[in-house]
Amino acid sequence: MSDDKKNDLDEVEQLKEKTMLAHAQRLDEEDRARREAEADLDTDMFDGVRSSDGNPVQPVKIKGSDSFCFSCHKGVSCWNVCCHGADITLTPFDILRLSKGLDIKPAEFLKLFTMPAMWHGADMPVAKLRMSGKDGKGACVFMDEEEGCTVYENRPVNCRYYPLGMAAVKMKGAEGSDDFFFLVKESHCKGHEEDKELSVKDFREEQGVDAYDEQNRGWVEILMKMSSWKVMGGPNGTVVPDKTKQMFFMATTDVELFRKFVFESKFLQTYLVDPELVEELRTDDELLLKLGFDWMKNVLFNDPTIKLRQEVLNDAIGQARENNPRGGG
Repeated sequence: MSDDKKNDLDEVEQLKEKTMLAHAQRLDEEDRARREAEADLDTDMFDGVRSSDGNPVQPVKIKGSDSFCFSCHKGVSCWNVCCHGADITLTPFDILRLSKGLDIKPAEFLKLFTMPAMWHGADMPVAKLRMSGKDGKGACVFMDEEEGCTVYENRPVNCRYYPLGMAAVKMKGAEGSDDFFFLVKESHCKGHEEDKELSVKDFREEQGVDAYDEQNRGWVEILMKMSSWKVMGGPNGTVVPDKTKQMFFMATTDVELFRKFVFESKFLQTYLVDPELVEELRTDDELLLKLGFDWMKNVLFNDPTIKLRQEVLNDAIGQARENNPRGGG
């Protein structure tokens, strides 16, 4: 392992130990449920698409059973226009699919084809697809002027959805989120003038977005919850440390580095993971992503999505009580 990757794992290991202690210190917080309920504000994950003249597009809310006319093909006069200067946030499953499709490691994919950014609503790090040109208004790095998308089979979910937008909204007090769809009409797009008509449901099936939505659900839930907590200064009213944000970025963008962390650090000695799942995690990248989401929900929000081993929890509680005798009970 390179020194850089070893240092990354060591730093994450140190942060994990601090997180365990913080976890134990929060076990007796009586107002946690109340504060979380107050922070569960309505959250809209719809990314506003902007037209070529810079004015926001007004999306129209539609249901899964509603139909619309749209088709994108070489014969449309706006062919490839939407592939210039696009603001595409890559989901964890996007990165996984694209890396495998290009037969390169996730770390190399991130370096070559993405740029780091912060998710505007949650203040959490994400990877965005790089556009060419000094101002980022040029063509997508995967676009061919004649043939169009060169990674079409593994194209990002945002590209698959267009011209639909999806919003995942969590109402105050609700356990889960509701998904809504929007038909986005930009002034340059002539695909809406085509005769092909299909329902939202049929369009989703045609574009193969179900698998992406399923695999990315945990990641979306984290961003939604972080957006809710942001109005209170962060989870439980505390600012998320930069190291924790680095952990989130690692677990959601680089499955190979996260796998090294799981198997080469004290992760499996710290957390209770089913032995059968442990063996699957050695080769199943999609399962590893889900573990990463569960882990980050626990680290960020103290959610019971992954359990500490009892002996580790007992030690952490004991240390917390030593550090804070009045709060130890």
